Amino acid sequence: MSTMPALYIGHGAPMLLEDALWSSQLRGISESIQKPQAIVIVSAHWESQPVTLSNPEANAPLVYDFGGFDKKFYEMQYNTPDATGITNLVASMMPDNEPVHQSDRGLDHGAWVPLKVMYPEADIPVVQMSMPTSDPTKLLELGKRLQPLRDQGVLIIGSGFMTHGLRYLRDWSTEAVAPSWSSEFDAWAAGALANGDIDALSNYRELAPGMPYAHPTVEHFTPLFITLGAATSIDAAPETLIDGYFMGLSKRSILVA
Repeated sequence: MSTMPALYIGHGAPMLLEDALWSSQLRGISESIQKPQAIVIVSAHWESQPVTLSNPEANAPLVYDFGGFDKKFYEMQYNTPDATGITNLVASMMPDNEPVHQSDRGLDHGAWVPLKVMYPEADIPVVQMSMPTSDPTKLLELGKRLQPLRDQGVLIIGSGFMTHGLRYLRDWSTEAVAPSWSSEFDAWAAGALANGDIDALSNYRELAPGMPYAHPTVEHFTPLFITLGAATSIDAAPETLIDGYFMGLSKRSILVA
């Protein structure tokens, strides 16, 4: 078994499931890597301290944490197998002085929506881990703790959105031209990633153009640091798997080896 990569992906709203291009791009990612033995995913939509792990039971109910969509999205299922093994393994990798909480919370849409596209058979154990902080340094450290899982066939995913200034959008069409704050932030992030400039990325609030419009709240950007922390070499340039925009927001997604 070769070492799994780690991913940072844009997850989109439930309508991602009906976007042919984006869905095909996400499927292309899963088809280009070996099938994981298990998945550990951190979503923008679960911020909770200390580190908390999702319900490991098979067929755990999903979290429909969105509003205003067609009824069918609230009836969708993603019935994954028992994840007790990977849940216990993740918990064992946390420091003794930082207890891990167990939750009965299922996967939220930042987890199940992209996974439903990438692994539609739902035959891989999945544990969602809460994001306990927005501090890039601490998230990098958390990703580093998870890094050994990659050698055991575990796929680590940070799920967010490279730009997420929803409140500042004026054109809500899928093919909308990216506002300058979105395109400028995306270009800056792409450059910093290509240069392996973790320090710049960690200081995005002060350095990135387009702030704070690109991220009026930061939870869709910060899962990136879990992914980068899980890299074999933290300053190696990741591979861009998806770029372009959806409603003017950057859907840039990357793979780290």
